[in-house]
Amino acid sequence: MPPLLQQIVDGPSACQYLDGRQATIDNRIIVGDTAEQLEAMLIRGWRRFGPVHFRPACASCDECVPLRIPVADFQPSRSQRRAARACERLRVTIGPPHVDADRLALYRSWHRFREDMRAWEPNPLEARDYWLQLAYPHPAAREIAYYDDDPAAEIGGQAGAGTRAPRLVGLGICDQTPRAWNAAYFFYDPAYARRSLGVANILQQIAVARERGIPHVYLGFRVLPCPSMRYKAAFRPHELLHGRPGFDEEPEWRRG
Repeated sequence: MPPLLQQIVDGPSACQYLDGRQATIDNRIIVGDTAEQLEAMLIRGWRRFGPVHFRPACASCDECVPLRIPVADFQPSRSQRRAARACERLRVTIGPPHVDADRLALYRSWHRFREDMRAWEPNPLEARDYWLQLAYPHPAAREIAYYDDDPAAEIGGQAGAGTRAPRLVGLGICDQTPRAWNAAYFFYDPAYARRSLGVANILQQIAVARERGIPHVYLGFRVLPCPSMRYKAAFRPHELLHGRPGFDEEPEWRRG
């Protein structure tokens, strides 16, 4: 087990995924863990934002089911291949996560879009909180950034016009361990929503894992009754974690 600084159990309180349900979250605040120690948590259903590692501990609900993709077996659907083609012209970079004005602006624009579309609560996320949640220095932490080098074409101009500087249009927050690629969070420019960047981002991360010899991509919790979390089930084949195994138990992943 990785070094534990603090354990905090939140709830029961209103579930963020399912109306009318109560949720209890087990939070482990961990500082100084290794990529291998994080991997041991990922394969047991834990997620990470900054130093906070968490998973549901609800007594009467098991709708949040950890889902992972076996990279060697994955085959994209026709619609997923269309999404990848729609994003082919975007430039992709991978590196350590950090915070700057472009990332803050992208996050805020995306979150306002979600507030309007799905009645999310406002969350402006200042630089300090962005760093703590999404750019915290961890040996496994990565970000995948998507740039449009000719954004004038997207907003009605002519392709190749070169009238605007390259534009950050999507950002995936990830973790890389020896045998796990963790897709933790993704946000994008609402002007590019029709390109299904979220789907293309998952395909990109699967491709990166395949290139690096990583056998599984972890997508977090599948919550079938929740539209924001249901989409993960469309990536097939996938595996689902059975139960909530402890650190002294061998996790059992079953084909979904």
